[in-house]
Amino acid sequence: MNGGDLIAEVLVREGVRHLFTLCGGHISPILVGAKQKGIRVVDVRDEANAVFAADACSRLTGTPGVAAVTAGPGATNTITAVKNAQLAQSAIVVFGGATATVLKGRGSLQDIDQMALFAPHVKWAVSVARVRDLASTVERGFRVAVSGVPGPVFIETPLDLLYDEEMIREWYGAKSSRTVPSLGDRAVSWYLRRHLNRVFAPARSTGSVPMTVDPVEPSTPKCRRLAARLERAERPLLLIGSQALLHPEGVSDLVSAIEEIGAPVYLTGMARGLLGRGHPLQMRHRRKQALRAADLVVLAGVPADFRLDYGRHVPRSVFLASLNLSPKDLRKNRRPDLGILGDPASGLRLVASRVAAVDRSAWIAQLDSDQLAREEEIGTQAAVPTDFINPLELFRRLDSTLPEDSVLVADGGDFVATASYILSPRRPLSWLDPGVFGTLGVGGGFALGAALCRPEAEIWIIWGDGSAAYSLAEFDTYVRHGVPVIGIVGNDASWAQIARDQVSILEDDVGTVLRPTDYHRVAEGYGGRGYLLEEIGQLEGVMQSAREDVAKGLPVLINVRIGKTDFRKGSISL
Repeated sequence: MNGGDLIAEVLVREGVRHLFTLCGGHISPILVGAKQKGIRVVDVRDEANAVFAADACSRLTGTPGVAAVTAGPGATNTITAVKNAQLAQSAIVVFGGATATVLKGRGSLQDIDQMALFAPHVKWAVSVARVRDLASTVERGFRVAVSGVPGPVFIETPLDLLYDEEMIREWYGAKSSRTVPSLGDRAVSWYLRRHLNRVFAPARSTGSVPMTVDPVEPSTPKCRRLAARLERAERPLLLIGSQALLHPEGVSDLVSAIEEIGAPVYLTGMARGLLGRGHPLQMRHRRKQALRAADLVVLAGVPADFRLDYGRHVPRSVFLASLNLSPKDLRKNRRPDLGILGDPASGLRLVASRVAAVDRSAWIAQLDSDQLAREEEIGTQAAVPTDFINPLELFRRLDSTLPEDSVLVADGGDFVATASYILSPRRPLSWLDPGVFGTLGVGGGFALGAALCRPEAEIWIIWGDGSAAYSLAEFDTYVRHGVPVIGIVGNDASWAQIARDQVSILEDDVGTVLRPTDYHRVAEGYGGRGYLLEEIGQLEGVMQSAREDVAKGLPVLINVRIGKTDFRKGSISL
């Protein structure tokens, strides 16, 4: 049994079903070992997408997603995706290949200081030095990834720990029977034998089982205080974010808790879709105005960052409560009147068990009126003629056709942000976006992970034409691995979110102009199916054809020529 087999054994015990990778000689034994143990090895076209796919699996299942990449550029290609996972608080484990232990720092192929690169962007970065430590290190990596505030772990696995001992000794030229002609050669041979004896010291089989990491329970007295405050509040408001969805198995209990509390709710990040479509407590529009009208605001897994104007969206006169796993995020930019450190979902359930029912129909009716007014505004803007297809009308029609079991992957700027106002995720854990880092390029990997974790679901990638190019090559991966997703590209030949304000403020479109590329033909070149949509009347027919292709196991890309609107004018984030 080699080091790759040892790692694969741990992955099986941890419940890992998919290993995402781009092959390399430094990590081949991990891939082969995983395949032989029944783990599906899915190879992508860019290492970043291996990590994005692992991230999606983590978010949708609660089990850390796993990626393995080769040394040097293979590892460095993942840095953005790893940082995105860190800021999104996603538990992933990334294996990085490395040169043989004895060759580090000597100019070996792809040998760099990977620890220095990864350390700032992960919860734990470790380089394993002995075969006997592989299993225990991987086990610890899984514990670290999911404990407390979840995040990424990087485990460097040098090449000589992964292959069979006999082969490595041959590679080193360090067999004990070797005849050495000189004192210097004898010294080198002795050193290499001694080094390899340490590397291959007898392995310890832990025979361990996965350790259950329970949610960090919040303070019961503080949750009682919040419950008492909610009972006295006339206009309470809940803001629920991704952190409340870290434990998918508890989603139904979380929904029940929200309904027992009975306060209107805004959802963000992975929490989108938590209440399904059209729940009477869920609000979507005019959040800033609602926050200013409230007398109690509860942030559940939501930091007061730029999305809340660094806390300024909540007036100082409003009582602010925050539930968060991170002490830093709990007090970021704005110290709450009541801060509760711990798992937000557990905290809301505890609050719900202590709170008495209060009639808030007048407050909810006020917010409903605002929602309706905004929906009418969007409807009016959707009817405005544009060159090609009005993106608002496109999403209104698409929303009416989405099945209950669908997953929406958001990857882009203006086009995707427009979609977020209109598309309604149908169920919990059915919306994937990059999170606070705002990373472009997540779409290809996120959709891959989502499709493998939820094979029964209809997977949609909502792509801007700028962001699409980052991961469009993964259509090759979808075809090779039989992963039928539907990508839709909003093609206005522009980095529109940047161009709108850049042109208005600086009167120059430099760097923001694209071509109206035939993205559908690119997808066809990779073996998928592509459709060009230039008139809204074509949508129904294209949708029907796309779903027929998906039923055959083919991935589809719909290239939609869209017109320009001022729907999101002035939306630049700082």
